[in-house]
Amino acid sequence: MTIRELPPAFDLLAACTGPAPFLFERDGRGVAAPSAPGAERGASDETGIRALGERALRRLRTLEGPHAAVGGFAFAADVDGWLDVPEWLVRRTEPGPTILVGSGPSQEPRFAPLRLSGPTAPIGGARIRERPSADAYGEAVVAATERIRDRELTKVVLARLVEADADRDLDPRRLAHRLRAVDPHAFTFARATGTGTDPSMLVGASPELLVARNGRTVRSTPLAGSAPRAGDVGQDRARAEALRSSAKDREEHAVVVEAIAATLGPVCERLDWDPEPVLLETANLWHLATRFEGILREPAPSAVDLVAALHPTPAVCGTPRDTARAIIAALEPFDRGGYAGPVGWMDAAGDGEWAIALRCAELEGAHARLYAGAGIVGASEPALEVEETERKFRAFLDALRWG
Repeated sequence: MTIRELPPAFDLLAACTGPAPFLFERDGRGVAAPSAPGAERGASDETGIRALGERALRRLRTLEGPHAAVGGFAFAADVDGWLDVPEWLVRRTEPGPTILVGSGPSQEPRFAPLRLSGPTAPIGGARIRERPSADAYGEAVVAATERIRDRELTKVVLARLVEADADRDLDPRRLAHRLRAVDPHAFTFARATGTGTDPSMLVGASPELLVARNGRTVRSTPLAGSAPRAGDVGQDRARAEALRSSAKDREEHAVVVEAIAATLGPVCERLDWDPEPVLLETANLWHLATRFEGILREPAPSAVDLVAALHPTPAVCGTPRDTARAIIAALEPFDRGGYAGPVGWMDAAGDGEWAIALRCAELEGAHARLYAGAGIVGASEPALEVEETERKFRAFLDALRWG
C-alpha cells in the first residue's frame, strides 16, 4: 500500500494520464485516477447499483488509507454502469493535503501536466448531425404535452443528440480543462464509457449535485427550470427574476423537489430544504435550485445506496418515473448512454459525492456525441424547448474547439 502527500497546488487533471482516466472535481476538490477501466460492471437499476456499491465497500475495507471507488451509471436501467476501486488514486476531498493512494503492484504512475493550445476552427456544417431535428423534437414536445394534459404523467424530460466530427482526435483532458475554466463551480468529470484498451470517454461539467454524504450528513441540490444568461447586467438580472417567477418553470421544479423529499425523508432523522427555489448561475444559464440537507438515520445508507434510491430523478426523467421512461424510450431516437446518469466516488466509510452527468459529450477519436435535454410540462412551448437545447449545444460545441 502506498500513501504519499502531493504538493498543495497539484492539478487533478495531471493524474488523468492513462487510456481510461477518471476525474471528478469541483472548486479544486475531488478525485482523479490514471486508469479506471470499469471492470466491475452491472445494471444501472436500483438493484444493480446497490450490488456494485456493496462490492466496492467490501474491497475498500480491506485496504489502508483514504482510497475510494469511482464510477458512473447509465440513464437506462438495463444499460451497464460501473464502480471500481482503481489501483492508483489522487484524492483531495477535504481541507488538507492532496493524497496519492496506491493499492496494487504496479509502479507509481507518472503524472503529466496538461499542454494547452488555442482554440481550433469551429465545428459546423456537414460535420454536425442532429437527432432528432429541431422540427421533430418540437413534434415530440407536442406529443409529450398532450399526454401530460391527458394526465398520464406530470413531467417528462426529452433530450436531443448532436454528433460532431472534428478535424483531429479530441482530447478528454483538454476538454475537461476548458469546461473547468469556464465554470469551476460545476462538477467537471471524465469517465470511461466503454471497455478495452481505448474506450470512449464521457466528459462534461454538470451543475447538479445528485447526492453527497459525509458521515450522517446528506446533501442534494436538484435543478429544474432554466433561462439564458445575458451580457448586459440589467438584462441578465431581469431574465433571472423572470425565471424565478415563471409558473411553468416553478411547476417543473416542484415535481423534482417533491420526489427528492419523498426519497430522502424516510432515511433521515431530519431533512431541511429551501422553502422557495433559489437562483443558481452557470456560465450560460440561470437555474432554479433547491438545497437539501439532512441527518441520516442509523445505520446510515452509503452514498451509493442513496444514488440507487434517487436515480433517475424527475430532473432528468419525469414523473411518474416508469411512465416517463416509457415515453422517453418511444420519443428519443437514440440511447442516452451515460448522459443523465450518476457519476462520482465513494470511500470506505460510505461517504462520497455524486453528480448527474449533464452538459457532456462522449468522445471517441475525432467523433463526439453531445447531449442536451429540457423538462416538459403541460405549459411547455415547443419552440422554447427547442431553443433551450440549441443554446446548450452551441455552448458545448464552442468548448470542443479547445478539446
